Amino acid sequence: MAEENREIEIMQSVYDKNEQVADQINAELTERGIFAVNVMGAPGVGKTSSLIQIIKRLEGITPYVIEGDIEADFDTITLQSMGVKAIQINTGGACHLDSPMIGQAVKDLNIEKGVLFIENIGNLVCPAEFMIGEHVKMLVSTVTEGSDKPYKYPLAFEKADIIVLNKCDLIPYTDFDEEFYMKGVRALNPTAPVIKVSCTTGEGFDEVSKWIKEKANA
Repeated sequence: MAEENREIEIMQSVYDKNEQVADQINAELTERGIFAVNVMGAPGVGKTSSLIQIIKRLEGITPYVIEGDIEADFDTITLQSMGVKAIQINTGGACHLDSPMIGQAVKDLNIEKGVLFIENIGNLVCPAEFMIGEHVKMLVSTVTEGSDKPYKYPLAFEKADIIVLNKCDLIPYTDFDEEFYMKGVRALNPTAPVIKVSCTTGEGFDEVSKWIKEKANA
């Protein structure tokens, strides 16, 4: 008897479990008055430095941070030294945080009403694909990366609710083409604010913090 070959169509997305947990986390955080920001960006763009600048400007709002790294906890120690309630997640090699990790970290952090920043792994690909219970995605980009990043990593720019363009004080010393960069951004994301900042001078962070406070209060 001839062996029958059968095709089996897998209907359930591999992301389903992650999405279900992310929805639960989002609902729980919303109910408790916690506004969650998924902070994305490549290594070295200044994600933690940007958080420090933003946190300094969140008058009247309690900040919390979940720090994601493959290894080490330098950024968490820095934030804790500022009096910020922060917790570390080391993935040991995984290129992004997922919602079960965040769910456990939220429990361990034991947070109340405020703003929760979740600093994702330094990566412009995987973090954009996975919901982790956040209300908004904040993408930190930088002029030193080059102006072609929206074209090379479109999903991160497409998914972002706000784009923070860091190290703008260095524009005169680089070949960054702002017009080309913004053309790529707007082709993917017509509405997200793009705010030029500098962690060195503090430029632009009043506007970023204002945006976050307005979204959190809403």
